[in-house]
Amino acid sequence: MGIQRSRPSHEILSGESADVYFARAERILEREGMDPIVAMEVFAREPAVLCGIDEAKNLLGHVLADADPAETTVEALDDGDVIGPKEVVLRIRARYRRFGLYETAFLGMLAQSTGWASAAREVVEAAAPDPVISFGARHVHPDIVDVLDYAAIVGGCVGASTPAGARLAGLNPTGTMPHSLVLIFGDTVEAALAFDRDLADDVPRIVLVDTFRDEAEEALRVAHALGDRLYGIRLDTPSERGRVTADLVKEVRARLDQAGFRHVKVVVSGGLSPERIRYFREQGAPVDSYAVGSYISGASPIDFTGDIKEIDGRPIAKRGRIPGVTDSPRLRRIDLAAWRDG
Repeated sequence: MGIQRSRPSHEILSGESADVYFARAERILEREGMDPIVAMEVFAREPAVLCGIDEAKNLLGHVLADADPAETTVEALDDGDVIGPKEVVLRIRARYRRFGLYETAFLGMLAQSTGWASAAREVVEAAAPDPVISFGARHVHPDIVDVLDYAAIVGGCVGASTPAGARLAGLNPTGTMPHSLVLIFGDTVEAALAFDRDLADDVPRIVLVDTFRDEAEEALRVAHALGDRLYGIRLDTPSERGRVTADLVKEVRARLDQAGFRHVKVVVSGGLSPERIRYFREQGAPVDSYAVGSYISGASPIDFTGDIKEIDGRPIAKRGRIPGVTDSPRLRRIDLAAWRDG
């Protein structure tokens, strides 16, 4: 899976989103006539699922577009790579003033997306082999929801709820229906029939069944109404009603099976975490898939650091670090033009 790339925003390319001291450093170096070729290495201090590195490559492809190719190389890992503590994920060798202003941007791209992808991997591993869908869009600013959903898919989610996020990952969005639709129709079956009438055939008919009545009763009503066209039901019982429990899932599954609706899938959502998913699995609840939101979207960023390790070929490092480039056999040299154009 490759990110669907676009030109970095004006705020990023102009440096307006950078820490101001990088702009000040660039101004000082320009006035002093200094612009050495440096080797900068980027790493994190904890194991993680790397994400955001493809976006960083895209940024570097643009800002290094006019750099002398004899002086400029970028080596990196890929989105989805599992990284170890202090493993170098990105090495940039170029004149410092070509890229120094953008350190804030590429570290931020890595930090946020790697945090989301790593949290997604936790829930995916807890649920395996059952699939997980990213439902976290409502917990982040809409300007970055595409990046969130892309990171969740990199972490192992099979889909995401927003068209923007799914498109970034080259997929179609995944979703069911909101409570608001059922509330407006005033009846779950009426909402389900309208859903079936008005949406394209390639949209799976997954119906929310916890809005008005007992979930098992609603599941049967919807199954009788839609028959073979019903793909699945979603359980999202609120905490005020005791949340979704393993026993509830077992009852819904048993009643559907007894009525001849074995084909109907059971999707569970609502405050899910790895611990909560393990509870369902340990209790033998027949869940077919999980929709996870805040556990992924609320993940803490993974801190990344950028270190200059060479200046004009001379090994150097800040105190506490080893001078010279790090032996990093997994790094692969990237074609900057390809990342810029495409």
